Amino acid sequence: MKNMTLKLLIWRQKDANSPGEMVPYTVENVSPHMSFLEMLDVLNEKIIKEGGDPIEFDNDCREGICGMCSLVINGIPHGTQHRTATCQLHMRHFKDGDTITIEPFRAKPFPVIKDLAVDRSAFDRIIAKGGYISVNTGSAPDANSIPISKEAADLAMDAAECIGCGACVAACPNASAALFVGAKISQYTFLPQGKPEAKRRALRMIEQMDAEGFGNCSNHGECEAVCPKEISILNIARMRREFLKAAIR
Repeated sequence: MKNMTLKLLIWRQKDANSPGEMVPYTVENVSPHMSFLEMLDVLNEKIIKEGGDPIEFDNDCREGICGMCSLVINGIPHGTQHRTATCQLHMRHFKDGDTITIEPFRAKPFPVIKDLAVDRSAFDRIIAKGGYISVNTGSAPDANSIPISKEAADLAMDAAECIGCGACVAACPNASAALFVGAKISQYTFLPQGKPEAKRRALRMIEQMDAEGFGNCSNHGECEAVCPKEISILNIARMRREFLKAAIR
């Protein structure tokens, strides 16, 4: 595959209180083997050489693990490739001459820091409200000392795969964080270590989710569709079940 020339429309915004706008750029000699973030690196090098202000965007591990790469690409969080974070999206999925729109995750609880970078510390505050596991384990126990069925372990691990990127919020018409919170509650629901604080965890995390200004879940399903880890909306049902159990008791 030959190198490409792409036209980009990128959201530029000084800070949360300043108006923003879509700014056109042209980036040349883009290898199809580059990742999307590497393509932005090339563009930033060009902007810096020309004396301009480079585009701010979140990134860290670039391996689909940390959840930092929060871009809306052509109207879809993380782009059109299924089960793919932005950092794992490669330019071979685009064609020479394509126009690509790039925007930040848009939600009131995710205020813009600058350009494409948003503040997702609301997720951190929700996690902090979940508290801790108080089981006194002492020294490291034998792996088989606590019997956990494979089915339960698999369900817990499926929920724990959530990387907290926020794509679910960006895709939801209500900017709901229910999939994220549901996954973080569910990952402890199936394990005996998560039982002692289960009621308090559900009540406090959902209370903090509401306090942060996230909307209500109305089961549109966009969250599951854009999630790079395919977190199931069944976790939202589990979250509601845990909340009702805690509220009634």
